[in-house]
Amino acid sequence: MKLQRKNRLRASALGALVVSGALVLTACGSDDNTKNAGGTAKPSQAAAGDIKCDGAKGKLLASGSSAQKNAVDLWVKNYMAACSGVEVNYKSSSSGEGIVAFNQGTVGFAGSDSALKPEQIEESKKICTGGQGIDLPMVGGPIALGFNVAGVDKLNLDAATVANIFNDKIKKWDDEAIKKLNPGVTLPPTAIQHFHRSEDSGTTENLTKYLKAAAPDAWPHEAAKKWAAPGGLGASGSSGVATQVKQVDGAIGYFELSYASSQSIKTVDLNTGAAAPVPATGENASKAIAAAKISGTGSDLALKLDYTTKAEGAYPIVLVTYEVVCDKGNKAETLPTVKSFLNYTASDAGQKVLLENGYAPIPTEINAKVREVIASLS
Repeated sequence: MKLQRKNRLRASALGALVVSGALVLTACGSDDNTKNAGGTAKPSQAAAGDIKCDGAKGKLLASGSSAQKNAVDLWVKNYMAACSGVEVNYKSSSSGEGIVAFNQGTVGFAGSDSALKPEQIEESKKICTGGQGIDLPMVGGPIALGFNVAGVDKLNLDAATVANIFNDKIKKWDDEAIKKLNPGVTLPPTAIQHFHRSEDSGTTENLTKYLKAAAPDAWPHEAAKKWAAPGGLGASGSSGVATQVKQVDGAIGYFELSYASSQSIKTVDLNTGAAAPVPATGENASKAIAAAKISGTGSDLALKLDYTTKAEGAYPIVLVTYEVVCDKGNKAETLPTVKSFLNYTASDAGQKVLLENGYAPIPTEINAKVREVIASLS
């Protein structure tokens, strides 16, 4: 990857994010303005002066969650433009693959859409000498349900109906359950083709946590990274699922909002029990993430999300992508770059990139703790 010239554009300040006395996320629109005509990422507005290289050097390898790929692409461009001689290489695969790579010691950090499990933390102690792997929440946003049904521009679904679609119980778009939720909409008898992630995925785990919590009778499977429901077709990564939905009439799938925005894929509004169905937007996801509580201990900042919220305008199918690092025992040759790069991603300028790319920033109160932990990494 070639080094870019430094941006001279001035970064605008990220305002305080306050809701009901808690510091929370601001809204980000669903329009994707981060791509040039050829599909490549535009440079961010972050100024080079916002990035502190702090002794970073050489190559930093990282891998994992494809959910944060579009954000990481911009972060890497900005960071490498500012820090001459440094190369950050993030392999977008899946959360499961990222954690495996981290626990094998082949990457400086991993991206995961779900927090480390106890057995993964235990395994990480072999790599993190004198320490262990910890979760640093870095990217927030909604998991959109993208659909492609000829003649249908707007679609409302509730948790039970979504569960029955992905559990292969509802097979036609003019099913009575869907018609009941969409009065006045002409639904065709087109067969439903539902797509899911073919590999272990934190996005899958967050969707199935929602289905298990909000529609337990319709979703008998355990929440997990591995897809367990019958039927449907698998695709690799969020980009693969989005591509299939874009191409196939009658399709529905799940992926991060940025993938829907970049490919102009229509998304489902969720009937949560609030006064009106809730669209998948960064602003609406922020209303759900705002209520998250830190469930990790010590330096681990894993969050507990509420998937059953009925708060007005709160979109409940959300995920938080964590950067997984060692609290202690990081490799000496990559530690300065890990800290420097993550300091940028957690900075005001780095979090602003999320606003520009269809995601939502981490709540300011939590992000302040993330910065403290990054500073303490050793």
